[in-house]
Amino acid sequence: MSGAGLRIRSMVRKEFRQLLRDPRTRMMIFVAPLIQLVMFGYAVNTDIRNTATVVVDLDRTAESRALVDAFGASGYFEIVQRSLRSSDIARALDRGDAVVGIEIPHGFSRDLALGKAAVQIVVDGSNSSIATVAQGYAARIVQRFAAERVPHWAAGVDLRTRAWYNPNLESRVYNVPAVIGVLVLMMSLLLTALAVVRERELGTLDQLMVSPLSPAEFVAAKTLPVAFIGLVDLFLITAVAVFWFDIPMRGSLLALLPAALLYILAGLSFGLLISSVSKTQQEAFMAMFLFLLPAIILSGFFYPIRSMPLPFQWLTVLNPVRHFLEIVRAVFLKGEGIGGLWVQYLAIGLFALVAIRAAIWRLPRTIGGS
Repeated sequence: MSGAGLRIRSMVRKEFRQLLRDPRTRMMIFVAPLIQLVMFGYAVNTDIRNTATVVVDLDRTAESRALVDAFGASGYFEIVQRSLRSSDIARALDRGDAVVGIEIPHGFSRDLALGKAAVQIVVDGSNSSIATVAQGYAARIVQRFAAERVPHWAAGVDLRTRAWYNPNLESRVYNVPAVIGVLVLMMSLLLTALAVVRERELGTLDQLMVSPLSPAEFVAAKTLPVAFIGLVDLFLITAVAVFWFDIPMRGSLLALLPAALLYILAGLSFGLLISSVSKTQQEAFMAMFLFLLPAIILSGFFYPIRSMPLPFQWLTVLNPVRHFLEIVRAVFLKGEGIGGLWVQYLAIGLFALVAIRAAIWRLPRTIGGS
């Protein structure tokens, strides 16, 4: 083995010992991502269940009671209050006792038979996500109820809807694969953003200044152990997503693996850049989150990219997180392969290459004290 290979192997062995010798570090590396995935998987959920609902039934007929029962039996709405006064809806929403208000007017049963019945749905819009979903569910329940009670309403219209890739429209199926990308990036940044800073604080950076280790060898020694750990984390949290959350894995891991390697490499290189410009671990943490939060927000994780202003849509093109989330969601849910995602693979590869070159360029100046 050449001298460069021996130096890299010695540094890699040292990095592995340093990362894995502390039980708390091992817990942070292998257990914390699983806990975070479970928490994100259940918490980041835009589905609604048992939404507190107040009902004002001014008609008080068999048909109006059947409609109220249809809302309660759906599982989406929980009737927490019934009233005969319209003002009670506003009062319940103002106090936060209910999120949805349903008012069935006088003559509902008569108008239903004539095909012109109306029902008022009032939703607390302070949480726009819940309000939008609740409005959609309520409209579907009313439409289904009317079609069952007055069949001639649906005459001439045969409406059949299907949702591809996510038949039950569960937000968890869409969000959990994206959480995998966020957690892998977080671990990659965390483990490398402190690398050079830790060497400086421990005093070992001075030894590196007089060693024959080149910047490229230093980057390889710092990234290889963390890349291996990142891949292990990727397989662990992917297994939890598939077997615990029952997320469909329609594609192949062989299509996900190259993207994951490039993505982890890009994250590690960004972490080394952060480490090289930070003098203390506190500075490294702050710089890491200064990069991480905008990267997540502009990735399409929380909000659709097409709903963003046009300048921010163009800005997301420079975000490797966006491209990896597109890959992981397509592989999981659509069974897409590398051929259909080559643009995203190319973008992540370019980011990784630029970040590595920048880290190799910056490290001699860091070690040199500039």
